[in-house]
Amino acid sequence: MLVADDEPALRGALAELFAQEEHVLLVGAAADADEAIELASRERPDVALVDVKMPAGGGPRAAREITRLSPATRVIALSAFEDRPTVLEMLRAGAVGYLVKGTPADEILGSIRRVAGGGTSLSAEVVGGIVHELSSQLRREEIEQEEREARRGEIQRFVEGEGVTMAFQPIVDLESKATVGLEALARFRSIPLRPPDEWFAEAVTLELGIQLELATIRQSLGALPRIPEPLYLSVNSSQRAARSIDMARTLEPAASRVVIEITEHEPVDDYEALSAALDILREMGVRVAIDDAGAGYASLRHTLQLAPDIVKVDISLTRQIDADRGRRALAKSLISFADEMGMTIVAEGIETEAELRTLRELGVRYGQGYFLAEPGPITDL
Repeated sequence: MLVADDEPALRGALAELFAQEEHVLLVGAAADADEAIELASRERPDVALVDVKMPAGGGPRAAREITRLSPATRVIALSAFEDRPTVLEMLRAGAVGYLVKGTPADEILGSIRRVAGGGTSLSAEVVGGIVHELSSQLRREEIEQEEREARRGEIQRFVEGEGVTMAFQPIVDLESKATVGLEALARFRSIPLRPPDEWFAEAVTLELGIQLELATIRQSLGALPRIPEPLYLSVNSSQRAARSIDMARTLEPAASRVVIEITEHEPVDDYEALSAALDILREMGVRVAIDDAGAGYASLRHTLQLAPDIVKVDISLTRQIDADRGRRALAKSLISFADEMGMTIVAEGIETEAELRTLRELGVRYGQGYFLAEPGPITDL
């Protein structure tokens, strides 16, 4: 036997108990996890009685290391704590028995005999708790799986074209107020209602992200015959969807009238591959836009790495730009950079006359926002 507990009185009591048993030999007593691990590695006991709460990492660390260094040693957890998480933590760490401090001597010895013989042993105080915890955990996992499958089914329904509508927001020439293009925005009908970005994020976690993006883009392109030329259609895409071979196939029939906006649904893990994919789209006639420029480091990096045709200034810069010197300075820098690189600036989220006036003074030619026109069906535009 090996005993590990930071209470000297308990170590002494257990040593005295084992000394009275003919078939039990105490080979070491440790006061912390480090000492327990070292003793177990050297003595290779049949059974280690390990306190859950003790210095140097506690019982879970001691149990993991003891079972790793001395695989034949069977670990019994010993604790004054009867809470279920503690029990489960020790069992996950490799313990095959669990005793609550204060257990009668004959029960302790009985547990040791069962564990030494290859069995398991749990105090009666904790058995019911473990059964309850495990059954509750299984039920939680079952419910989570059911909810996951329900969400997958809902997204699959969207992928198949059910429950999805497209709204189109005009992109306007800020001088003439003429519409030059339309941005397609997905709307999902579901109970409970969730914003589109949550559905796209959910689709990514369920490995349906690209399928959902392509489905909404195809639906958007279906409206092109009702959009008069020379207006263009702007569609949103993550970097992974843009790199998909299916994207090129989807956009090819209408390439000359399409702008693909690279969004930040997920980080870019390979700019070289993304640039190559966008070059293929450009050769077909598709123009490339960077969405939400100025909102964070990633969008600025997109702009530098991908050399887009269009840079869309994020609403966080547009909002109250008339009253904020910092926003005006940053927007002016972006505009100057875009002019230098031959890129077109489009300001998003214009909601007031003052914002519109300031953007025009800064040299922004195009914009969109609720002040100019709200998203809606083609028939309302």
